[in-house]
Amino acid sequence: MSEQIIMDRAGVEAVIPHRPPFLLVDEVLELDPGRLCRARRLLRPDDMWFAGHFPGNPVMPGVLIVEALAQTGAIAALSQPGFEGKLGLFAGIDKVRFKRVVRPGDTLELLCEVVSMRGPVAVGQGHATVEGETACRGKLMFALVDADAATSGQPSMSPSGPDPGVS
Repeated sequence: MSEQIIMDRAGVEAVIPHRPPFLLVDEVLELDPGRLCRARRLLRPDDMWFAGHFPGNPVMPGVLIVEALAQTGAIAALSQPGFEGKLGLFAGIDKVRFKRVVRPGDTLELLCEVVSMRGPVAVGQGHATVEGETACRGKLMFALVDADAATSGQPSMSPSGPDPGVS
């Protein structure tokens, strides 16, 4: 059974500014704007990080799995009305755990559910799997800022100081 793709690569690029080689979401399978996104990434043998991580034993770096989850969460958050032209920046990472190695040829299934949103700060719960096995899970915090502010200096990451309450 083939799953319906609701957003292809061009659709993903219309929502988030990432581009290859740093665009880590190939397609979106489910989207509830402001609430959740389910996406996937096919790991290709020619993905740039595999050549050096590790030669002869290629493994996707954990930090890139977390980034793929963050991009999935950003798609969920930025797809809601009123967030056009915003940029999702990492504001925090908490309780991230890695449970499985991810290799070339694997399909990384990505799910990020937005569990809270206060002003421009969203908190998401991410879960990445390969063939139903957990590869990574954790809590991610995003600051949703004007894209212009991010290029003109230090954007404000929260309306109430440096830590908007993620624990």
